[in-house]
Amino acid sequence: MKLNNGFSIPMVGLGTFDMLGRPSVSAVSGALRAGYRMLDTATRYSNERSVGLGLRESGVPRDDVVVQTKLGGGDQGFDEAINAAKDSARRLGVDHIDVYLIHWPCPSLGRTVESWKALLTLADEGFIRTAGVSNFKQHHLQMLYDETGRWPALNQIQCSPALARSELREFMEDKGIHAQAWHPTGRKEGMLGEASVIRLARKYGKSPTQIALRWAVQHGISVVPKSSHAGRQLENADLFDFEFDADDLAALVNLDRGEKAARDSDVEEEF
Repeated sequence: MKLNNGFSIPMVGLGTFDMLGRPSVSAVSGALRAGYRMLDTATRYSNERSVGLGLRESGVPRDDVVVQTKLGGGDQGFDEAINAAKDSARRLGVDHIDVYLIHWPCPSLGRTVESWKALLTLADEGFIRTAGVSNFKQHHLQMLYDETGRWPALNQIQCSPALARSELREFMEDKGIHAQAWHPTGRKEGMLGEASVIRLARKYGKSPTQIALRWAVQHGISVVPKSSHAGRQLENADLFDFEFDADDLAALVNLDRGEKAARDSDVEEEF
């Protein structure tokens, strides 16, 4: 997928939330050897060192891999964000970051715009390839543009057939902001046990998880499913040999629980 700044990312990457220590290293190196070319981590995950070590142990050239990490809420602010990005790169063992995101808006801090200006500065200097955000609503995105005249290239949001975020995604598409999904399987919403999902899994000879992930990529949404299991990593990326028809997509529309079911980043903050 080509972003609004011309940089391209894979449609499927490896999420690493809650992966720590040697298991994280093994999961990352195994995924890269199996063909993954995007890694998603964050300062808040406390695993940037192990993700970087997994990258080096994989033997895959650094320039072949999109490394994506995120600015923690406690590091928001202009100078703070500049320093945090450099600290993340040091922990990852890389000389630049491909995609750097503001992890949460954290409106109570009042530092979102200054943090965004820091990311733009880092992008203009070439230290990060792509400046983006995560968990931003429409009015958060609009605020960044109103203050700087520049939209994020990417917004990583909670998104699955159970939380389609249609209105937000329509706004983002209009502004050239790519949607990337975290928690793309809808597992916590019980989506994988829905009759329509199971029916499609049987129709296409796929797992319910693959049905959820295919819904995303067919809508142009990249995904970063987390798995440390080699077989599931392969399964999560095996999404491109089938395609939903209009009736399939119509059946999945009925699973959407609406915007109110998603985490509210006006209220919820992570530091």
